[in-house]
Amino acid sequence: MGRGKLRIYLGAAPGVGKTYAMLSEAHRRVERGTDCVVGFVEHHSRTRTEVMLHGLELIERCEIEYRGSTFTEMDVDAILARRPAVALVDELAHTNVPGSRNAKRWQDVEELLQAGIDVVSTVNIQHLESLGDVVETITGVRQRETVPDEVARRADQIELVDMSPQALRRRMAHGNVYKPDKVDAALSNYFRPGNLTALRELALLWVADRVDEYLQEYRGEHNIRSTWQARERIVVGLTGGPEGRTLIRRAARLAEKGAGGEVLAVYIAASDGLTSASPKELAVQRTLVEDLGGTFHHVIGDSIPDALLEFARGCNATQIVLGVSRRRSWQSVFRPGVSATVARESGPDLDVHIVTHDEAAKGRGLPVARGARLGRSRIIWGWLTGIAGPALLAVLLNQFVPDLGLANDMLLFLTCTVAAALLGGLLPALASAAFGSLLLNYYFTPPLHEFTISDPKNIVAIAIFVGVAVSVASVVDLAARRTHQAARLRAESEILSFLAGSVLRGENSLDALLERLRETFAMQSVVLLERSSEVDPWTTAASVGTSPVSRPEDADVDLPIGDDMALALTGRVLPAEDRRVLGAFAAQAAVVLDRQRLVDEAEKSRELAEANRIRTALLAAVSHDLRTPLAGIKASVTSLRSDDVEWSEDDKAELLEGIEDGADRLAALIGNLLDMSRLNTGTVVPLIRETDLDEVVPMALGGVPEDSVALDIPETLPMVAVDRGLLERAVANIVENAVKYSPAGQPVNVTASALAHRVELRVVDRGPGVPDEAKDRIFEPFQRHGDAPRGAGVGLGLAVARGFTEAIGGTLAAEDTPGGGLTMVLTLPIAGDGPPVAPELPTSAVT
Repeated sequence: MGRGKLRIYLGAAPGVGKTYAMLSEAHRRVERGTDCVVGFVEHHSRTRTEVMLHGLELIERCEIEYRGSTFTEMDVDAILARRPAVALVDELAHTNVPGSRNAKRWQDVEELLQAGIDVVSTVNIQHLESLGDVVETITGVRQRETVPDEVARRADQIELVDMSPQALRRRMAHGNVYKPDKVDAALSNYFRPGNLTALRELALLWVADRVDEYLQEYRGEHNIRSTWQARERIVVGLTGGPEGRTLIRRAARLAEKGAGGEVLAVYIAASDGLTSASPKELAVQRTLVEDLGGTFHHVIGDSIPDALLEFARGCNATQIVLGVSRRRSWQSVFRPGVSATVARESGPDLDVHIVTHDEAAKGRGLPVARGARLGRSRIIWGWLTGIAGPALLAVLLNQFVPDLGLANDMLLFLTCTVAAALLGGLLPALASAAFGSLLLNYYFTPPLHEFTISDPKNIVAIAIFVGVAVSVASVVDLAARRTHQAARLRAESEILSFLAGSVLRGENSLDALLERLRETFAMQSVVLLERSSEVDPWTTAASVGTSPVSRPEDADVDLPIGDDMALALTGRVLPAEDRRVLGAFAAQAAVVLDRQRLVDEAEKSRELAEANRIRTALLAAVSHDLRTPLAGIKASVTSLRSDDVEWSEDDKAELLEGIEDGADRLAALIGNLLDMSRLNTGTVVPLIRETDLDEVVPMALGGVPEDSVALDIPETLPMVAVDRGLLERAVANIVENAVKYSPAGQPVNVTASALAHRVELRVVDRGPGVPDEAKDRIFEPFQRHGDAPRGAGVGLGLAVARGFTEAIGGTLAAEDTPGGGLTMVLTLPIAGDGPPVAPELPTSAVT
């Protein structure tokens, strides 16, 4: 059975109508006779959305008990048993309640797809994992429910559900999205016009990138080489000269004129040594193009114009920016420059911009080397010159100057041989020398028109001619080959210089290195394979490109790296001379892979060292702070059980009270230790729900005397998105710490107020306060400031409070109280509209 197809309705913001569009699609499919069921749809009491559920088959949700409450989630087993053709699953980024079949709803969807069931789902742009930081910067709200971008990108269809900010705000004002009591707060916070415009732009750009991926796949599958101008991509051709900065800035300005414009700077190291690039200048230009939001590419090509055009068409570019040639005007007589050649051969699908600059026509710093890798046309011209040239020359000499003399005739034939060597290399020159000697013998040495020589002097002359012709041809060919070798070595040195520079810069991106290797040799894919031993199968450490192989023997080119690692390339077979540079890339890839693993191990070692430090501090603190209440409990119990003393009722009550106080202290210490352990292991995961502060804060004051706290929590405060249990524990620890240090008779003030998109809870005491340099240190585990008594705790209260606060998306900071004392400021996010959000839950978590 094949895999099902996934269709996603991507919303630019909550309330644009994703669920409504999904249900409309379901009705269309049902009308066409498709077996369609509703696996999970959340209508949020929106009347119009709820009406759309009529006429659709609903799969009953399963009930899950968690922390004393009952929640409902999608019943994956029921859907699999029903096996419909299409299942509707709303809110793809939703986090399931602990105890569910999977931690995330997108994992439920993956199971349905694997079973061959088509799925139609919804997700908002702010829930894509890669955009979390951007969305938080724009809206001030951290989205804790996210879905990996790869899950959305694998969708067979993505449809954007969009609406202008003004239209969405009108829809909210009419009560079509949220309840009337929430509309004003939503419009003044998350749903401000600027926020909605930015989210809309994010959605459009993300979908545009996905469309571009589809387009590239289609062009590759159908071998389409011409440019489709669906999006402005501007390729900047760099020579490594100082004019490159001007070209990059000009291309960036061109890209800014169209939305979504992209700049790709490419430096082509030619094997014919056309340019001599400065590595320092190239590094500066690379930094400049990356700062402007573009990308830098390094390619080796036999012909710079051909390689540049091939690169531009391969990335579906629409424009090419080149500089006016730095060659002097007289040099263009012998060979047109790169700019002129690219402009002539670009065709109607590529616009070529020739940009003037200060270095135009000033000449190059080094002479241009001539190449030896001859094209097909030059070889043909070499053979024509070597064969047809002597024949034509013989005819002309016989017709017009038959008595020129054998010495002059030989010099003219020698000219043809040299010309053949210059054009076509050694073989055409040798053929020209042999053919010319035969013509000289037949037409110009007595007896004429016979392949015999009567005069011995003429024999010596022709032999000298052949020797000189062969020598000249050999020297010319050798010089050309040496030039080619020097040019190739220079191109290789540029690549090796780049690799060395990446080592010095500490670049650790293995994918970027493999992508550079793929571009350099114009390969289809590059994959780094490794195995534990010779009998174990190969595994992929990293890969780039399309259709990477899983074994070295399946690749067009494979290069072993030691005994248990190999580099595999597909696309074409490389010549043996390329393996030196390929070997350098392979060695660098192995180094980068080792470096990445060393960084990971170093991070693990750091975590182990931190855990060891906490463990040591824990043992040091526990050795006293747990013994003290235990000693008091032991003494009280021993006294009560003693038969030597007759205790009065008041004495017994006092001893029992001491036992109770000691047990409470032990319970608090152990509770904080357990909480700190859970924070360090990452098993404290909140269940975010809309909550009123006036319901939670009073519950947190149960551990302090009634008259020690003055509470001021307005009932008009907006609801906050928190985990009630974690918030209660955090507030309890903060208040207990404040009461501990507050002078007798002066209660701790607990107040709350709303500011913008957050609510601030302030716990104010009049104690000794904390110096500025110690304000951050008091939140570290096992830290107690000043002369706090040893029996006051192990120094975990504020550390646990900050950990819990950050886990629910808030912040906790310490400020000075005006007039003396310390104020703890706990900032909490206002509850956003829509479904409750929570971070990804592990299979087992305790809060």
